[in-house]
Formats: sequence, structure tokens, C-alpha cells
Amino acid sequence: MNTHFRTRREFLRTTTLGGGLASTAPAFLASTFGALQAEAAEKGAQARKGKDSTILVVLQMAGGNDGVNTVVPFANDHYHRARRRLNLGRSDLLKIDDELAFHATMTGFKQLYDDGELGIVQGVGYPNPNRSHFRSTEIWQTASDSNKFEKHGWIGRFFDHACKGADPTVGINVGRQNPQAFASKDPLGVTVQNPATYRFIDPIRGSEEDMAAADKSLRALNQPDEDDGALELVSGDTIGGIAGKTMLEGSPLDFLERTALDAQVSSDEILKISQKARNLVDYPPSALSNSLRMVARLIGGGLSPRVFYLNQGGYDTHVNQAQTHERLLRELSGGLKAFVSDLKAQGNFDRVMVMTFSEFGRRVQENASGGTDHGAGSLLFTIGQKINAGLIGDYPNLAPADLVRGDLKHSIDFRSIYAGVLEQWLQTDSAAVLGREFDPIKLV
Repeated sequence: MNTHFRTRREFLRTTTLGGGLASTAPAFLASTFGALQAEAAEKGAQARKGKDSTILVVLQMAGGNDGVNTVVPFANDHYHRARRRLNLGRSDLLKIDDELAFHATMTGFKQLYDDGELGIVQGVGYPNPNRSHFRSTEIWQTASDSNKFEKHGWIGRFFDHACKGADPTVGINVGRQNPQAFASKDPLGVTVQNPATYRFIDPIRGSEEDMAAADKSLRALNQPDEDDGALELVSGDTIGGIAGKTMLEGSPLDFLERTALDAQVSSDEILKISQKARNLVDYPPSALSNSLRMVARLIGGGLSPRVFYLNQGGYDTHVNQAQTHERLLRELSGGLKAFVSDLKAQGNFDRVMVMTFSEFGRRVQENASGGTDHGAGSLLFTIGQKINAGLIGDYPNLAPADLVRGDLKHSIDFRSIYAGVLEQWLQTDSAAVLGREFDPIKLV
């Protein structure tokens, strides 16, 4: 067995700032950790931005949201001809202007829009679109061209470029597995399902042979209870998911020096932070609201990551779309409206920007099963006190002659939106993160 790999994995999966270290790690780690701990804490304190830092909340509407029935071109005859079963009449809508309207269930978004706190970026996509859920999600998460494959995520590259020395909670994913968007050269970003138990999951994994060997070694040493997916320490704590590479380089000591900061924030601290603040408003019942409620508590409790990442699934509406889509949009709109109200009550809304995205839109023409199939161009939303609110860009033309194989044309490359977020909100060089220049969309 590769003892170097075993040592690295042991360190990451059995340490919360030294908790349980002496009983599980080799002697050289235990003897070295104390000397590095003080330096790590000092560097981490320098890297954290504190309560004045801006926070980005990325929310993936997974499955491919039907933008046409989200922001509806109700005055367009082509819409009604293409959607004879799924078209929404004026009585089913919340008007934005004389041509566009929100789905009737999106009352929260309508209020945010009227208050100047919501932006609608129209005609979003990328050249040569891919209709595969997996591949298109990968393109959005890595900001790659559709014919190229990028190992690291766009948020992970932001961590590498702008957050060196930060502790892992610079990025927090609420869910079961770190998104590829968090994949980075240096391990940053954690996955949290529950503040009491947050897990180690890498978005970029080593070989299956190495992973199997490492896991076998870990189980032999620690015998963790993995029933719920969380890895528990002998101390009773759990270690969070740390994003980053799993390929092995250098000596174990080199690795320890690179990743001493990764163990800085213990699960006990995460739990205390989540309990420090209470939600100040009621949220509508949904899984998404539960995630947003936790994010609000972490922000209110004083945790200051630069990025939160959330996922709302279910948008792959090939069959009987009407009821499913209505429910999802109601949960999205209501959950985010409550989240905004919570942040306002805390006094933190001015620090937070929300950006939604979906891996692709749906085709304009409904299918024979009361649904819509995978498409291309769509829209996304931004929410915040300081954002450029209102309609951004032009709604795509629905005339059949203006479609591309039945799909909406995009007029805004999603990476121009990322460029705007990086430069205007996260205050960093977008070209250094995205790999080349994109004209930033004015979002703030």
C-alpha cells in the first residue's frame, strides 16, 4: 500500500484542528502539527475578510429549467402556438411589463422585482450547447468551452487566485457532495448537510485503486460509523468535505504544510455558529427553504465564507410539467423571498448576492407528454440590495425561423455573467479565474 497516500487521507479525514490526531495519525504528524497550528491560525485570521466581506450565494436549478414558462412572453403569438397545453394565460401571470410576466406562483420574486432587488438576465447560454445534463452542468461549473474539458471549477479557481491562506469554510456547499465548481488546486470548500455532521467528499478523486486502498486503511485505523455518510472521529466530531485534488505529490510533510489550514475550523465550531443566530422570519416548507434557513443562520452567526452553493433539483420536466414546475417555482420564489427578509432582519442583506442558474433551458415547442425537452438558451436571476435590478439583455425571439433546431438562441455568454460577478462583487480579476477575457455584464 502507498503509505504516503494513507498518511494524507488519514490527516484529512481524521483531523479537526488536531482533534483525534494523536490516536490516529503517525507520530511525525502529531509532533509537527503543534508547530504548524499557530502559524495556520494566524494565516487563517489574516485571510478571513470578516463581517464586511461580500458573500455570493449560487443556486443551481438542476434539471434544466423552462425559462419560457418562468418569465413568460404572454403577448407573443409564437408562444401560444408552441404551447397549446402549457401556455399560461394572463390570469395565470404576474405582469412585469406589457410583454413579460412571472409565473403566477412567483409572488415572492414579483415583490423583490418591484422593490428593485431582483435582476432577470435574459438569453443566457454558450456556443455549441450540449443537451446532456452531466456535460452541460460540467460546462457551467468549470466555465469551459463546450469542446474542452477543465479539471477545476470556476469557483475553485477563484479560491486559488483570491483566497490563498483561507480556511476551508471560504466556500460552503449545502448538500451531499461538493460540486465540481469547487474543485481547486488547493483544497478549499466544505460540504455541509447538517451543521452537526459535515463530510469529506472530493470532487476530483484519485484512481479507484488508490481510493480503495486509502478507504480500507482508514477503516482499519478508525472504524468510523458511515451509516449516514458522515465520517466520525474518535473524539465524536466530524470532519467536513474539503474540495481539491486527491492526486499525491511531495512528501507527507509537504502535504501537511500545504493543508494545515484545512483543519482549522472544527465541526464543533460550525455547529456553534449555526446555533448562535436564529432565523428571524418564517420560511415556507420545502427542502430548499431548509437549506436557505441554514445559510442565513451561518451568516447571522458570524461565519463569513465568500461563496455558498445550493441545489434545487427536479426541473427535468419531460412529462406533466405544469404541476411540477409550478411547485418548484413556488418553492424557489418563496424560499428566496424569506431568505432576503431574514438577511434584512439581521442587517446582512447588503453583503449578499444570490445568482441562480440552470444547465440549460427547455425547447420552445411542448412535447406530446405535457412537458418540454432539453433545450439551450434560458435565463437566470440575481438578487441583492446592490444589484443592477430589472431586465438585463433581450428576451430571445420565439419565431421558428429564429430558433436554432427548436431552441432559443443565446445572446449572453454565461461566462460574461461570471466575469461580472467576479469583478463587481467578489472584487477579483475575472480573466485570471476564467482563463481569458469575457465582457462583464453589469450586475452591480
